[in-house]
Amino acid sequence: MTVKHPLNIVKMKKMKQEGIALSMVTAYDYPTARLAEEAGVDMILVGDSLGNVVLGYDSTLPVTIEDMVYHTRSVVRGAANTFVVADMPFMTYHGSIDETLRSVRKLMQEGHAHAVKMEGGKEICAAVEAIVAAGVPVLGHIGLTPQSVNQIGGYRIQGKDEKDARRLLEDAKALEQAGAFGIVLELVTEQVAEYISSQLSIPTIGIGAGRGVDGQVLVFHDVFQYASPYRSKKFVKTFGDAGALIREGLAQYVKEVKERSFPDESHVFTAEDHVVENLYGPGREKVDEA
Repeated sequence: MTVKHPLNIVKMKKMKQEGIALSMVTAYDYPTARLAEEAGVDMILVGDSLGNVVLGYDSTLPVTIEDMVYHTRSVVRGAANTFVVADMPFMTYHGSIDETLRSVRKLMQEGHAHAVKMEGGKEICAAVEAIVAAGVPVLGHIGLTPQSVNQIGGYRIQGKDEKDARRLLEDAKALEQAGAFGIVLELVTEQVAEYISSQLSIPTIGIGAGRGVDGQVLVFHDVFQYASPYRSKKFVKTFGDAGALIREGLAQYVKEVKERSFPDESHVFTAEDHVVENLYGPGREKVDEA
């Protein structure tokens, strides 16, 4: 297998200039991160979406900084040669700058992330500037921002009218000015996302933002329908139905256990006769003859 070298923010900007698309996927644990790295993914996002797909919450809001540190550390161990971005969870960057930097420090020092991601536009630029000044790369995130889902009225497409499109562009430019190395555009109309991308020198990474962005990111569990029940999404393409495969495999396992057809002779270990005799005495019926 070819040795993979991790990207950095300078290489990412060059890829945008050269028109080379960036691939990004979420991961939340060691084995998933290993598989993503082996597949050649450019970047891994340890998203606070783990609240929905791993921890069983109905939103990302309950996810804590401790949750993010734990899962980020696992991912970095599994993908040592991939650029790993960790989400700043809800309300960890809307207080004082000192409080914000404490959360960032935990993700970087304890979680070993390479960068952090933050949702919001102009309103978070002071925090972005402070984090970048401290030497930490920041990935912005605008459009649909799940941490603000209660404020924006649900999971709605962004950039459908001129006013909203202008707001998104202003937020993107403000984040670029504040020092963000890239911006995630989530559930943004294709035309608006493409225009925003053309106006920035930093890469844009879309999720439900069409074809005119500089890269794509999807949630691992969406890529493989790794959920039960799975709810399909217009902006997601299924690349493998792992959910069905796992359910079928587990059902077969249960069936064979009930039938006592597993384990069979090929799965067991046997001891020499004298071992059994020493344990139970000569003349006793051996276990494997019972």
